[in-house]
Amino acid sequence: MIHKVEGIVIRTIDYGESNKILTIFSRELGKIGVMSRGAKKPKNRLSAASQLFIYGTFVYQQSQGLGTLNQADIVDSFREVRSDLFRASYATYIVELTDKLTEERSRNPYLFELLYQTLYYLNEGIDSDVLLRIYEVKMLAVAGIKPELDQCVSCSSTELPVAFSIRHAGFLCHRCLHRDEKAFKLSAHSARLLRLFFYIDLHRLGQISLKKETKQELKEVLAAYYDEYSGLRLKSKRFLEQMERMGDL
Repeated sequence: MIHKVEGIVIRTIDYGESNKILTIFSRELGKIGVMSRGAKKPKNRLSAASQLFIYGTFVYQQSQGLGTLNQADIVDSFREVRSDLFRASYATYIVELTDKLTEERSRNPYLFELLYQTLYYLNEGIDSDVLLRIYEVKMLAVAGIKPELDQCVSCSSTELPVAFSIRHAGFLCHRCLHRDEKAFKLSAHSARLLRLFFYIDLHRLGQISLKKETKQELKEVLAAYYDEYSGLRLKSKRFLEQMERMGDL
């Protein structure tokens, strides 16, 4: 059976001397795997479209097991991301997170749009840290581990939280802070941002600027939460952290 999908390449694996196995996250079918024959050869017609981050239309033949890519037309290569090592490291983490938290052929047009929009904004030079934190927050629901962000996880108060509890998976108000002595203390601004990042429509993002301290606060909370509940150990995250340390230097 022949399929045509709109998709983004989120993983590539070399196979044999000249082939690649592509994992594509598509709008129509979710995550799919296809064999791109001859894609490692520079002059092959599928070579350019068989690269990480490529957004395009893909025509493949599906029988049993892995599909075979027949045709691919590039819509956007996200050139600025691919040519900038720092932006590429953020994008690599984003696509690996997507790959690890999604099932094969689980259709999710909303997530496809989120992935595309995030890569598009990265390419346009929007703050990489902000985009990454938004993506991480939104992917918590995809992973089935969304914390309580609308009220205190202990007493259900909707007043502004003062901390985030990894143990109890959500915000704590000042009256319930004693329930977790290891809870992350949050500034009012960071608490609002965590909630905002979950609900925001990326199409409405525009330019956004955060202080270094706020970025660090959000990064630490989300890293600890993912470590506790996701079970993920991503190579791309370790590389990204190395790149960030180089950037600080």
